[in-house]
Amino acid sequence: MNGEAPGYGLWGLVIINSAVFVLFAYSFFKPQTPRDWRSFSAFSAFLVALFAEMYGFPLTIYFLSGWLQSRFPGIDWFSHDAGHLLEMLFGWKTNPHAGPFHILSFLFIGGGFVLIAAAWKVLYDAQQKRSLATTGPYTYVRHPQYVGFILVMFGFLLQWPTILTLAMFPVLTVMYVKLARGEERDAKSEFGEAYARYAAEVPAFIPRIGRLFGQQAIDPYRR
Repeated sequence: MNGEAPGYGLWGLVIINSAVFVLFAYSFFKPQTPRDWRSFSAFSAFLVALFAEMYGFPLTIYFLSGWLQSRFPGIDWFSHDAGHLLEMLFGWKTNPHAGPFHILSFLFIGGGFVLIAAAWKVLYDAQQKRSLATTGPYTYVRHPQYVGFILVMFGFLLQWPTILTLAMFPVLTVMYVKLARGEERDAKSEFGEAYARYAAEVPAFIPRIGRLFGQQAIDPYRR
């Protein structure tokens, strides 16, 4: 009798992992406005799609099974470990959980959640004072929370790429950019010239190298 645990069909794990990570993300992001809820809901949908393939039904493996079996005949593609496609395709001779892509994925995921949490604290304090958020992560980019979500999603793609999440990633990235543009219009309307000076100095999503190495940030209220 084969005593190996099944690799898929573990829908209880799908529900548990989805709930844990969604609640974990909620505790970091704390959505309040309709715009916050849209971004958080889209991120949650990405997580559910990811865990549905990770533990439930391996749609990507079924879809690519013919090509995978012909190119890599020595791998049991319906084992759970084989779902770490990048580790398998690059042929790392190690447990995929200790492989370079898996380790790198944790750096992106952890860094993304830390960025979301740090940005939310700064933004919350600024909202209480009805001022611009320009300190902490906002010193480097104007939309650190959206950057954090993108980092987390990219980290999960490194760890467990699927057709559905690969398709969702650019769509969600574009959605976050559009949400950020909407926030900028609101900020310009509320803060006027102060926000214009801040936006001229601080990039939207990709930090400047000089700023990362300690270059002093602009004070948007200084004239």
